[in-house]
Amino acid sequence: MPSPTASHVVIFPFMAQGHTLPLLDLSKALSLQQIKVTIITTPSNAKSIAKCVPNHLDIHLHEIPFPTVDGLPKGCENTSQLPSLEFLLPFLHATKQLQKPFEEVLETMIKSNTPPLCVISDFFLGFTLASCQALGVPRLVFHGMSALSMAIIKSSWVNASQINSLSMLDPVDLPGMKLPFTLTKADLPAETLNSSNHDDPMSEFIGEVGWADVNSWGIIINSFEELEKDHIPFFESFYMNGAKAWCLGPLFLYDKIDGLERSINQNQNPSMSTQWLDEQSTPDSAIYVSFGTQADVSDSQLDEVAFGLEESGVPFVWVVRSKAWSLPGGMEEKIKDRAEQSLNAKLIVDGLGGGLSVKRVQNQGSEILVSRQAISEGVKELIGGQKGRSARERAEALGRVARRAVQKDGSSHDTLSKLIDHLRAY
Repeated sequence: MPSPTASHVVIFPFMAQGHTLPLLDLSKALSLQQIKVTIITTPSNAKSIAKCVPNHLDIHLHEIPFPTVDGLPKGCENTSQLPSLEFLLPFLHATKQLQKPFEEVLETMIKSNTPPLCVISDFFLGFTLASCQALGVPRLVFHGMSALSMAIIKSSWVNASQINSLSMLDPVDLPGMKLPFTLTKADLPAETLNSSNHDDPMSEFIGEVGWADVNSWGIIINSFEELEKDHIPFFESFYMNGAKAWCLGPLFLYDKIDGLERSINQNQNPSMSTQWLDEQSTPDSAIYVSFGTQADVSDSQLDEVAFGLEESGVPFVWVVRSKAWSLPGGMEEKIKDRAEQSLNAKLIVDGLGGGLSVKRVQNQGSEILVSRQAISEGVKELIGGQKGRSARERAEALGRVARRAVQKDGSSHDTLSKLIDHLRAY
Protein backbone atom coordinates (compact mmCIF):
# COMPACT_ATOMS: atom_id res chain seq x y z
CA MET A 1 0.00 0.00 0.00
CA PRO A 2 1.43 3.46 -0.89
CA SER A 3 2.72 5.55 2.01
CA PRO A 4 0.44 8.46 3.05
CA THR A 5 3.42 10.78 2.71
CA ALA A 6 4.41 9.60 -0.75
CA SER A 7 4.88 12.39 -3.28
CA HIS A 8 5.67 10.33 -6.32
CA VAL A 9 3.58 9.31 -9.35
CA VAL A 10 4.36 6.85 -12.14
CA ILE A 11 3.13 7.69 -15.64
CA PHE A 12 3.13 5.13 -18.46
CA PRO A 13 2.13 6.62 -21.86
CA PHE A 14 1.13 4.60 -24.91
CA MET A 15 3.71 4.86 -27.67
CA ALA A 16 1.92 7.28 -29.99
CA GLN A 17 2.40 11.05 -30.19
CA GLY A 18 -1.21 12.00 -29.51
CA HIS A 19 -1.28 9.77 -26.44
CA THR A 20 2.16 10.66 -25.08
CA LEU A 21 2.14 14.45 -25.28
CA PRO A 22 -0.86 15.07 -22.97
CA LEU A 23 0.70 12.82 -20.33
CA LEU A 24 3.93 14.78 -20.57
CA ASP A 25 1.86 17.90 -19.93
CA LEU A 26 0.29 16.14 -16.93
CA SER A 27 3.79 15.30 -15.69
CA LYS A 28 4.64 19.01 -15.78
CA ALA A 29 1.42 19.88 -13.96
CA LEU A 30 2.23 17.38 -11.22
CA SER A 31 5.77 18.72 -10.90
CA LEU A 32 4.30 22.19 -10.29
CA GLN A 33 2.53 20.61 -7.30
CA GLN A 34 5.88 19.34 -5.94
CA ILE A 35 5.11 15.80 -7.04
CA LYS A 36 7.98 13.74 -8.42
CA VAL A 37 7.13 11.90 -11.63
CA THR A 38 8.66 8.78 -13.14
CA ILE A 39 7.77 8.27 -16.80
CA ILE A 40 8.12 4.68 -17.95
CA THR A 41 8.88 4.30 -21.65
CA THR A 42 11.11 2.51 -24.14
CA PRO A 43 14.58 3.63 -25.35
CA SER A 44 13.49 5.07 -28.69
CA ASN A 45 10.59 6.99 -27.16
CA ALA A 46 12.74 8.20 -24.28
CA LYS A 47 14.84 10.27 -26.68
CA SER A 48 11.88 12.32 -27.88
CA ILE A 49 10.32 12.56 -24.41
CA ALA A 50 13.54 13.89 -22.90
CA LYS A 51 13.43 16.81 -25.35
CA CYS A 52 9.97 17.77 -24.09
CA VAL A 53 10.82 17.93 -20.38
CA PRO A 54 14.41 19.22 -20.21
CA ASN A 55 13.86 21.83 -17.50
CA HIS A 56 11.67 19.85 -15.10
CA LEU A 57 13.96 18.45 -12.43
CA ASP A 58 11.19 16.44 -10.74
CA ILE A 59 10.43 14.46 -13.91
CA HIS A 60 12.53 11.35 -14.47
CA LEU A 61 12.54 8.75 -17.23
CA HIS A 62 12.83 5.00 -16.66
CA GLU A 63 13.51 2.94 -19.78
CA ILE A 64 12.30 -0.60 -20.30
CA PRO A 65 13.13 -2.57 -23.48
CA PHE A 66 10.53 -2.86 -26.23
CA PRO A 67 10.07 -6.54 -27.17
CA THR A 68 11.08 -8.04 -30.48
CA VAL A 69 8.11 -9.95 -31.88
CA ASP A 70 7.27 -11.77 -35.09
CA GLY A 71 5.16 -9.75 -37.47
CA LEU A 72 6.51 -6.39 -36.33
CA PRO A 73 9.47 -4.66 -38.03
CA LYS A 74 12.49 -4.41 -35.77
CA GLY A 75 12.97 -1.01 -34.19
CA CYS A 76 9.30 0.02 -34.26
CA GLU A 77 8.66 1.42 -30.79
CA ASN A 78 6.08 4.07 -31.73
CA THR A 79 3.01 3.92 -33.95
CA SER A 80 4.50 6.70 -36.08
CA GLN A 81 7.22 4.22 -37.09
CA LEU A 82 4.81 1.57 -38.38
CA PRO A 83 4.98 1.07 -42.17
CA SER A 84 1.19 0.70 -42.46
CA LEU A 85 -1.96 0.32 -40.41
CA GLU A 86 -1.90 -3.48 -40.75
CA PHE A 87 0.99 -3.51 -38.25
CA LEU A 88 -1.06 -1.75 -35.55
CA LEU A 89 -2.56 -4.87 -34.00
CA PRO A 90 0.81 -6.70 -33.75
CA PHE A 91 2.17 -3.52 -32.17
CA LEU A 92 -0.64 -3.43 -29.63
CA HIS A 93 -0.08 -7.07 -28.73
CA ALA A 94 3.66 -6.45 -28.41
CA THR A 95 3.04 -3.82 -25.74
CA LYS A 96 1.53 -6.52 -23.50
CA GLN A 97 5.01 -8.00 -23.19
CA LEU A 98 6.01 -4.85 -21.31
CA GLN A 99 4.07 -6.09 -18.28
CA LYS A 100 6.93 -7.98 -16.62
CA PRO A 101 9.52 -5.16 -16.82
CA PHE A 102 6.80 -2.72 -15.72
CA GLU A 103 6.08 -4.85 -12.65
CA GLU A 104 9.79 -5.05 -11.87
CA VAL A 105 10.00 -1.25 -11.84
CA LEU A 106 7.09 -1.01 -9.39
CA GLU A 107 8.47 -3.79 -7.19
CA THR A 108 11.83 -2.03 -6.98
CA MET A 109 10.12 1.22 -5.93
CA ILE A 110 8.09 -0.54 -3.25
CA LYS A 111 11.08 -2.50 -1.89
CA SER A 112 13.12 0.71 -1.68
CA ASN A 113 10.31 2.29 0.36
CA THR A 114 9.46 4.79 -2.37
CA PRO A 115 6.10 3.48 -3.61
CA PRO A 116 4.16 5.72 -5.97
CA LEU A 117 0.89 7.37 -5.03
CA CYS A 118 -0.54 5.86 -8.20
CA VAL A 119 0.15 4.73 -11.74
CA ILE A 120 -1.43 6.74 -14.56
CA SER A 121 -1.37 4.64 -17.71
CA ASP A 122 -2.92 4.84 -21.15
CA PHE A 123 -6.15 3.04 -22.03
CA PHE A 124 -4.26 0.80 -24.48
CA LEU A 125 -1.92 -0.41 -21.71
CA GLY A 126 -4.62 -2.41 -19.97
CA PHE A 127 -2.14 -4.94 -18.57
CA THR A 128 -1.01 -2.32 -16.04
CA LEU A 129 -4.24 -2.81 -14.04
CA ALA A 130 -3.44 -6.40 -12.99
CA SER A 131 0.09 -5.39 -12.03
CA CYS A 132 -1.11 -2.43 -9.99
CA GLN A 133 -3.80 -4.45 -8.23
CA ALA A 134 -1.29 -7.17 -7.34
CA LEU A 135 1.07 -4.61 -5.80
CA GLY A 136 -1.58 -2.46 -4.11
CA VAL A 137 -1.06 0.65 -6.25
CA PRO A 138 -4.08 2.56 -7.64
CA ARG A 139 -4.25 2.64 -11.44
CA LEU A 140 -5.81 5.65 -13.16
CA VAL A 141 -6.59 5.30 -16.85
CA PHE A 142 -6.00 8.02 -19.43
CA HIS A 143 -7.92 8.24 -22.71
CA GLY A 144 -7.20 11.72 -24.04
CA MET A 145 -10.85 12.19 -25.03
CA SER A 146 -13.59 14.29 -23.46
CA ALA A 147 -16.10 12.79 -21.03
CA LEU A 148 -18.90 13.31 -23.55
CA SER A 149 -16.96 11.57 -26.34
CA MET A 150 -16.11 8.62 -24.12
CA ALA A 151 -19.68 8.37 -22.82
CA ILE A 152 -20.97 8.25 -26.41
CA ILE A 153 -18.47 5.57 -27.41
CA LYS A 154 -19.11 3.42 -24.32
CA SER A 155 -22.87 3.68 -24.73
CA SER A 156 -22.56 2.88 -28.45
CA TRP A 157 -20.45 -0.15 -27.60
CA VAL A 158 -23.15 -1.41 -25.22
CA ASN A 159 -25.93 -0.70 -27.73
CA ALA A 160 -24.02 -1.79 -30.86
CA SER A 161 -26.52 -4.43 -31.98
CA GLN A 162 -29.36 -1.90 -32.11
CA ILE A 163 -27.22 0.76 -33.79
CA ASN A 164 -25.97 -1.64 -36.46
CA SER A 165 -29.54 -2.14 -37.66
CA LEU A 166 -29.75 1.57 -38.59
CA SER A 167 -28.74 3.21 -41.84
CA MET A 168 -25.71 5.50 -41.78
CA LEU A 169 -27.73 8.72 -41.57
CA ASP A 170 -30.38 7.52 -39.11
CA PRO A 171 -30.38 9.34 -35.75
CA VAL A 172 -28.94 7.31 -32.87
CA ASP A 173 -30.74 7.27 -29.52
CA LEU A 174 -28.46 6.38 -26.60
CA PRO A 175 -30.52 5.44 -23.51
CA GLY A 176 -29.86 7.74 -20.57
CA MET A 177 -27.93 10.34 -22.57
CA LYS A 178 -29.03 13.88 -23.33
CA LEU A 179 -26.95 14.99 -26.30
CA PRO A 180 -26.58 18.63 -27.36
CA PHE A 181 -26.82 17.57 -31.03
CA THR A 182 -28.29 14.89 -33.29
CA LEU A 183 -25.99 11.86 -33.49
CA THR A 184 -26.03 9.54 -36.51
CA LYS A 185 -24.45 6.16 -37.10
CA ALA A 186 -22.02 7.80 -39.55
CA ASP A 187 -20.63 9.93 -36.68
CA LEU A 188 -19.48 6.88 -34.72
CA PRO A 189 -16.07 5.20 -35.10
CA ALA A 190 -16.41 1.96 -37.06
CA GLU A 191 -14.52 -0.10 -34.45
CA THR A 192 -17.04 0.94 -31.79
CA LEU A 193 -19.80 -0.93 -33.61
CA ASN A 194 -17.78 -4.13 -34.06
CA SER A 195 -18.04 -5.11 -30.40
CA SER A 196 -20.33 -8.05 -31.14
CA ASN A 197 -17.86 -9.47 -33.67
CA HIS A 198 -15.87 -11.81 -31.46
CA ASP A 199 -13.90 -13.07 -34.47
CA ASP A 200 -12.39 -9.64 -35.06
CA PRO A 201 -8.91 -9.52 -33.42
CA MET A 202 -9.00 -5.75 -32.90
CA SER A 203 -12.41 -5.96 -31.19
CA GLU A 204 -11.03 -8.71 -28.96
CA PHE A 205 -8.09 -6.52 -27.95
CA ILE A 206 -10.35 -3.50 -27.31
CA GLY A 207 -12.52 -5.76 -25.17
CA GLU A 208 -9.50 -6.71 -23.05
CA VAL A 209 -8.29 -3.18 -22.44
CA GLY A 210 -11.91 -2.03 -22.05
CA TRP A 211 -12.37 -4.41 -19.13
CA ALA A 212 -9.22 -3.03 -17.49
CA ASP A 213 -10.49 0.47 -18.17
CA VAL A 214 -13.81 0.10 -16.33
CA ASN A 215 -12.12 -1.64 -13.39
CA SER A 216 -9.53 1.10 -12.87
CA TRP A 217 -9.36 3.18 -9.67
CA GLY A 218 -10.08 6.41 -11.55
CA ILE A 219 -10.06 8.18 -14.91
CA ILE A 220 -7.99 11.21 -15.99
CA ILE A 221 -9.85 13.51 -18.40
CA ASN A 222 -7.98 16.09 -20.46
CA SER A 223 -10.79 18.61 -20.23
CA PHE A 224 -12.35 20.96 -17.68
CA GLU A 225 -15.38 20.71 -15.44
CA GLU A 226 -17.22 23.68 -16.95
CA LEU A 227 -17.35 21.80 -20.25
CA GLU A 228 -18.01 18.31 -18.92
CA LYS A 229 -20.07 18.50 -15.70
CA ASP A 230 -23.39 17.57 -17.34
CA HIS A 231 -21.92 14.38 -18.81
CA ILE A 232 -19.63 13.10 -16.04
CA PRO A 233 -22.26 11.23 -13.95
CA PHE A 234 -23.43 9.21 -16.98
CA PHE A 235 -19.84 8.56 -18.03
CA GLU A 236 -18.88 7.38 -14.52
CA SER A 237 -21.83 4.97 -14.54
CA PHE A 238 -19.89 2.66 -16.87
CA TYR A 239 -17.14 2.17 -14.25
CA MET A 240 -16.94 -0.26 -11.35
CA ASN A 241 -16.31 0.30 -7.63
CA GLY A 242 -17.26 3.96 -7.64
CA ALA A 243 -14.38 5.06 -9.87
CA LYS A 244 -14.27 8.84 -10.24
CA ALA A 245 -13.46 10.91 -13.33
CA TRP A 246 -10.99 13.73 -12.70
CA CYS A 247 -11.10 16.68 -15.10
CA LEU A 248 -7.56 18.11 -15.09
CA GLY A 249 -7.27 19.83 -18.46
CA PRO A 250 -6.53 21.33 -20.80
CA LEU A 251 -3.21 19.85 -19.74
CA PHE A 252 -1.05 21.71 -22.28
CA LEU A 253 -2.03 25.03 -20.67
CA TYR A 254 -0.16 24.27 -17.42
CA ASP A 255 3.05 25.21 -19.23
CA LYS A 256 1.66 28.72 -19.68
CA ILE A 257 1.07 29.48 -15.99
CA ASP A 258 2.98 32.27 -14.22
CA GLY A 259 5.49 32.80 -16.99
CA LEU A 260 6.65 29.17 -16.92
CA GLU A 261 6.42 28.90 -20.69
CA ARG A 262 8.58 32.00 -21.07
CA SER A 263 11.23 30.68 -18.70
CA ILE A 264 11.33 27.31 -20.47
CA ASN A 265 11.56 28.81 -23.94
CA GLN A 266 13.75 31.82 -23.20
CA ASN A 267 16.77 30.28 -24.92
CA GLN A 268 14.86 29.08 -27.97
CA ASN A 269 14.83 31.05 -31.20
CA PRO A 270 11.45 31.80 -32.80
CA SER A 271 10.56 29.46 -35.65
CA MET A 272 10.03 30.59 -39.22
CA SER A 273 6.30 29.92 -38.87
CA THR A 274 6.12 32.09 -35.74
CA GLN A 275 7.88 34.95 -37.52
CA TRP A 276 5.54 34.56 -40.50
CA LEU A 277 2.48 34.67 -38.24
CA ASP A 278 3.76 37.84 -36.58
CA GLU A 279 3.97 39.45 -39.99
CA GLN A 280 0.29 38.88 -40.84
CA SER A 281 -1.93 41.97 -40.94
CA THR A 282 -4.41 40.96 -38.22
CA PRO A 283 -4.35 38.40 -35.38
CA ASP A 284 -7.16 36.30 -36.92
CA SER A 285 -6.02 36.35 -40.52
CA ALA A 286 -4.39 32.90 -40.94
CA ILE A 287 -5.63 29.30 -41.07
CA TYR A 288 -3.82 26.41 -39.36
CA VAL A 289 -4.07 23.07 -41.18
CA SER A 290 -2.96 19.69 -39.82
CA PHE A 291 -4.14 16.10 -40.17
CA GLY A 292 -1.83 14.71 -37.49
CA THR A 293 0.75 11.99 -38.03
CA GLN A 294 -1.43 8.95 -38.64
CA ALA A 295 -4.73 9.92 -40.26
CA ASP A 296 -5.22 8.37 -43.68
CA VAL A 297 -6.07 11.07 -46.21
CA SER A 298 -6.06 10.20 -49.91
CA ASP A 299 -3.92 12.09 -52.42
CA SER A 300 -7.05 13.32 -54.18
CA GLN A 301 -8.43 14.74 -50.94
CA LEU A 302 -5.11 16.44 -50.17
CA ASP A 303 -5.24 18.01 -53.64
CA GLU A 304 -8.73 19.36 -52.92
CA VAL A 305 -7.54 20.81 -49.60
CA ALA A 306 -4.51 22.46 -51.22
CA PHE A 307 -6.46 23.99 -54.11
CA GLY A 308 -9.31 25.02 -51.83
CA LEU A 309 -6.95 26.83 -49.46
CA GLU A 310 -5.23 28.54 -52.36
CA GLU A 311 -8.54 29.62 -53.95
CA SER A 312 -9.75 31.08 -50.63
CA GLY A 313 -7.00 33.70 -50.72
CA VAL A 314 -6.54 33.34 -46.95
CA PRO A 315 -2.97 32.90 -45.61
CA PHE A 316 -2.46 29.45 -44.11
CA VAL A 317 0.09 27.33 -42.27
CA TRP A 318 -0.03 23.66 -43.27
CA VAL A 319 1.81 21.35 -40.89
CA VAL A 320 2.77 18.35 -42.99
CA ARG A 321 2.60 15.01 -41.21
CA SER A 322 5.82 13.08 -40.92
CA LYS A 323 4.23 9.70 -41.56
CA ALA A 324 1.38 8.58 -43.80
CA TRP A 325 -0.20 5.20 -43.21
CA SER A 326 -1.25 3.04 -46.11
CA LEU A 327 -4.35 0.91 -45.62
CA PRO A 328 -4.92 -2.72 -46.63
CA GLY A 329 -7.53 -2.99 -49.37
CA GLY A 330 -10.20 -4.61 -47.19
CA MET A 331 -9.85 -2.00 -44.47
CA GLU A 332 -9.88 0.83 -47.01
CA GLU A 333 -13.20 -0.50 -48.32
CA LYS A 334 -14.66 -0.54 -44.78
CA ILE A 335 -13.85 3.09 -43.97
CA LYS A 336 -14.21 4.76 -47.36
CA ASP A 337 -17.59 6.31 -46.47
CA ARG A 338 -16.46 7.69 -43.06
CA ALA A 339 -14.98 11.03 -42.48
CA GLU A 340 -11.83 11.14 -40.23
CA GLN A 341 -12.58 12.28 -36.63
CA SER A 342 -16.25 12.74 -37.45
CA LEU A 343 -17.38 12.45 -33.83
CA ASN A 344 -14.95 15.14 -32.69
CA ALA A 345 -16.08 17.33 -35.56
CA LYS A 346 -19.70 16.86 -34.47
CA LEU A 347 -18.81 17.82 -30.89
CA ILE A 348 -16.92 20.95 -31.91
CA VAL A 349 -19.40 22.21 -34.50
CA ASP A 350 -22.81 21.14 -33.20
CA GLY A 351 -22.05 20.52 -29.54
CA LEU A 352 -19.87 23.51 -28.69
CA GLY A 353 -20.57 25.88 -31.57
CA GLY A 354 -16.86 26.45 -31.96
CA GLY A 355 -16.39 25.49 -35.60
CA LEU A 356 -17.89 25.11 -39.06
CA SER A 357 -18.50 21.99 -41.13
CA VAL A 358 -18.54 21.52 -44.90
CA LYS A 359 -20.38 18.90 -46.94
CA ARG A 360 -18.73 15.98 -48.69
CA VAL A 361 -19.48 14.97 -52.26
CA GLN A 362 -18.76 11.92 -54.40
CA ASN A 363 -16.20 12.36 -57.16
CA GLN A 364 -16.02 10.54 -60.49
CA GLY A 365 -14.06 7.70 -58.92
CA SER A 366 -16.79 7.11 -56.29
CA GLU A 367 -14.58 8.51 -53.53
CA ILE A 368 -16.27 10.64 -50.86
CA LEU A 369 -14.45 13.98 -50.74
CA VAL A 370 -14.70 17.50 -49.43
CA SER A 371 -14.42 19.56 -52.61
CA ARG A 372 -12.02 22.46 -53.11
CA GLN A 373 -15.01 24.75 -53.60
CA ALA A 374 -16.50 23.72 -50.25
CA ILE A 375 -13.13 24.18 -48.54
CA SER A 376 -12.60 27.60 -50.12
CA GLU A 377 -16.08 28.78 -49.15
CA GLY A 378 -15.74 27.34 -45.65
CA VAL A 379 -12.41 29.09 -45.06
CA LYS A 380 -13.80 32.41 -46.31
CA GLU A 381 -16.82 32.05 -44.02
CA LEU A 382 -14.65 31.15 -41.03
CA ILE A 383 -12.44 34.19 -41.51
CA GLY A 384 -14.92 36.80 -42.70
CA GLY A 385 -18.50 35.53 -42.45
CA GLN A 386 -21.09 35.86 -39.69
CA LYS A 387 -21.15 32.13 -38.93
CA GLY A 388 -17.38 32.12 -38.78
CA ARG A 389 -17.35 35.14 -36.51
CA SER A 390 -19.82 33.47 -34.15
CA ALA A 391 -17.75 30.27 -34.10
CA ARG A 392 -14.54 32.18 -33.37
CA GLU A 393 -16.21 34.15 -30.59
CA ARG A 394 -17.52 30.94 -29.04
CA ALA A 395 -14.09 29.29 -29.33
CA GLU A 396 -12.43 32.34 -27.76
CA ALA A 397 -14.94 32.30 -24.88
CA LEU A 398 -14.26 28.61 -24.26
CA GLY A 399 -10.54 29.37 -24.41
CA ARG A 400 -10.86 31.95 -21.65
CA VAL A 401 -12.69 29.46 -19.43
CA ALA A 402 -10.09 26.79 -20.21
CA ARG A 403 -7.21 29.08 -19.26
CA ARG A 404 -8.89 30.00 -15.98
CA ALA A 405 -9.44 26.32 -15.21
CA VAL A 406 -5.71 25.54 -14.91
CA GLN A 407 -4.81 28.66 -12.94
CA LYS A 408 -4.81 28.89 -9.15
CA ASP A 409 -8.35 28.41 -7.79
CA GLY A 410 -9.49 27.23 -11.23
CA SER A 411 -11.55 24.04 -11.53
CA SER A 412 -8.84 21.82 -13.04
CA HIS A 413 -6.12 23.22 -10.75
CA ASP A 414 -8.29 22.51 -7.70
CA THR A 415 -9.27 19.07 -8.98
CA LEU A 416 -5.59 18.13 -9.37
CA SER A 417 -4.94 19.17 -5.78
CA LYS A 418 -7.96 17.15 -4.61
CA LEU A 419 -6.76 14.12 -6.55
CA ILE A 420 -3.35 14.29 -4.90
CA ASP A 421 -4.92 14.65 -1.45
CA HIS A 422 -7.29 11.77 -2.17
CA LEU A 423 -4.44 9.51 -3.22
CA ARG A 424 -2.38 10.40 -0.17
CA ALA A 425 -5.32 9.45 2.05
CA TYR A 426 -5.94 6.19 0.17
